[in-house]
Amino acid sequence: MHTVAVLALDQVIPFDLSAPIEVFTRTRLPDGRPAYRVRICAPQEEVDAGAFRIRAPYGLEALAEADTIILPGTADPTRPLPEEVREALLAAAAHGTRIASVCAGAFVLAATGLLDGRRATTHWVAAQLLAERHPEVTVDPDVLYVDEGQFLTSAGAAASLDLCLHMIRKDHGSAVAADAARLSVMPLEREGGQAQFIVHALPPSPTGATLEPLLRWLEENADRDLTLDDIAARAGMSSRTLNRRFREQTGTTPLQWLHRARICRAQYLLETTAHPVERIASQTGFGSPTAFRDRFKRVVGTSPYAYRRAFQGVRGPDSGALGGEVA
Repeated sequence: MHTVAVLALDQVIPFDLSAPIEVFTRTRLPDGRPAYRVRICAPQEEVDAGAFRIRAPYGLEALAEADTIILPGTADPTRPLPEEVREALLAAAAHGTRIASVCAGAFVLAATGLLDGRRATTHWVAAQLLAERHPEVTVDPDVLYVDEGQFLTSAGAAASLDLCLHMIRKDHGSAVAADAARLSVMPLEREGGQAQFIVHALPPSPTGATLEPLLRWLEENADRDLTLDDIAARAGMSSRTLNRRFREQTGTTPLQWLHRARICRAQYLLETTAHPVERIASQTGFGSPTAFRDRFKRVVGTSPYAYRRAFQGVRGPDSGALGGEVA
């Protein structure tokens, strides 16, 4: 089982600490087994978390046993990094452990030198300070998160959800990540230039909402050439009323929701099959491969072919070689 170690330092920001714990702890594999083992560790027995204090069950030795290390931010990002923490992180990195920071946790990661010569992000309020303190790091304040392979950084605490879902999809594929996204009740749209790496999970159907049956129907019929009038007729209401209720319950419009569902389905097919783009365009309700490519690039930020190459490691058994596909 993949082990995630979340490092709690003094003055740890509670939200930064709890968000990845919640996401990884609740993630389940298709057969219902937990996808991750989460361990909270600290350099000392008790940690100051501002409004309260916490006792971490593991010490720094847990970092050496982890597959992924999460570094939450602290209230004072300029506070010197304890040498024993720095050494433990460098040792883990030398063994290939994936290390990801949340919000101001980028200061912790940067203090080890592991971000030197790399691109990174942090909360926009602290981005200038990070750039000044660590000029060897290329700081991008305009993205939700940055994936540099072994080292990843996220913006504000909420962006850690996007980053966690991204890592889950790389580890276990789209279906597992989509379930984790629904449990996290992720917004349907996320602003940010790192769109090609954001998990575009199927828009969640709000349980108990009056539109829930309609949303299920849209998912099941996303391959059809549906108009707003078609959707309104299915819902048994006027287009105007449908638009209003859709915004109230999902935060978006019916057609935007449908387009996102189609893109989600396309991402899944690109990851788990060897179907050519032309077939996927048809399977996901786009009128032509050109329309599909244009919409996919606008939403995801990259072409279907580039997306498939980036995520080919999580394809399913029905997948095959990329061959001569043109996308």
